Amino acid sequence: MAEYKLLLPSMGEGVMEATIITWLFNEGDNVKEDDSVVEIATDKVDSDVPTPVSGKIVKILKQKDEVAKVGEPIAILEIEGEGTASEEVSSETSAAAPDTETLKTIEEPLKTAASSTTEFSGDLYLSPLVKSIAQQENISEAELKSIKGSGLEGRITKEDILGYVSNRGNQPAPQAAPVQAASTPQPAVSAPAATVPVSAGDEIIPMDRMRKIIAENMVKAKQIAPHVTSFIETDVTNVVKWRNKNKAIFEKREGEKLTFMPIFVKAVVKAIQDFPMINVSVSGENIIKKKNINIGMATALPDGNLIVPVIKNADQLSLSGLAKAINDLAYRARNKKLRPEDTQGATYTISNVGSFGNLMGTPIIPQPQVAILAIGAIVKKPAVLETKDGDVIAIRNLMFMSHSYDHRVVDGSLGGMMLKHVHDYLENWDINTEI
Repeated sequence: MAEYKLLLPSMGEGVMEATIITWLFNEGDNVKEDDSVVEIATDKVDSDVPTPVSGKIVKILKQKDEVAKVGEPIAILEIEGEGTASEEVSSETSAAAPDTETLKTIEEPLKTAASSTTEFSGDLYLSPLVKSIAQQENISEAELKSIKGSGLEGRITKEDILGYVSNRGNQPAPQAAPVQAASTPQPAVSAPAATVPVSAGDEIIPMDRMRKIIAENMVKAKQIAPHVTSFIETDVTNVVKWRNKNKAIFEKREGEKLTFMPIFVKAVVKAIQDFPMINVSVSGENIIKKKNINIGMATALPDGNLIVPVIKNADQLSLSGLAKAINDLAYRARNKKLRPEDTQGATYTISNVGSFGNLMGTPIIPQPQVAILAIGAIVKKPAVLETKDGDVIAIRNLMFMSHSYDHRVVDGSLGGMMLKHVHDYLENWDINTEI
């Protein structure tokens, strides 16, 4: 028998660590190849880690709520074969370990951190990568404590410390002791927690990990971007007729539900192509114009939380392809099957508030995007139609849309015209469109 080290796998660009949520097997249990053995959480999504080999779990190296880094062993398995543990790990790791570039990213900071003599206090959690950057840039512990971390439970991420380094010359010097006032106060990422009186019979519900992340991200997004919202009412009667005509045919042919969302995404993609400056991000004083059109899809989870899986390269998908991608992401989101990369890279987001019966909403723009569209409920109403014989009143399917945008880089003209183009595409939807 030989030992095999189960490593935390690579989980997508920018994801360097994960928190152990729960082990699905105990020490001494036998597992089969591809069994999910542990649930992990990143800042983006919860997911399972499967084992690439069959064997017995002889030791769990990372316990519940502990943080593991990509490429770090989290458990030891006893497997069939001969040789010492080191020989088995060496031969097996090539298949299970992250790619060469990922390993280089992990190993170099670890070596630097291990060889450095700089120490930080135990109450300041730093990953080896962040610690390495701090040491290389001669960032003091006082400076580190002044950085507001955007990671899990406020931890400092690679992006946080690199952002601090790039703006270091503009930062106020850290003080050894609190001072009454600072010359350039920095806004906090989250507002101070209010002290709320608790009465008899009140129930105290601690926020779960995902709700904490959502709360921090929402406060941060509102502090970063000055929000402006435009509204429009759209006649989607042709869209409703088209879906009613095609949904049974599509489900029989593809085994998939045909919702309104693929049509909304198609219209948004066309409008983004008309106004590509809505598909941007802000980096300091620079505007980054995105090449890809990746549409985030706000999805409510059964536990009441929210997640935004991403339709990658939505402009390259047909209506049928969009329907399949949307159904797949929605299903995996609600069943905790999303991969970390499924929630990364969105350049524009749609929130379907109409699915809850809401007429309209003013959603918060997810950073680092600069706009988000809210789709309201489709409601039958009397409406005035212009015909060659004059105006008539008819029953139509109407829907409100609201477009929230970042006024740092999107003015009312751009934000409003983008919304109007989505409106026009939906109102003029061809009822004979192929699916």
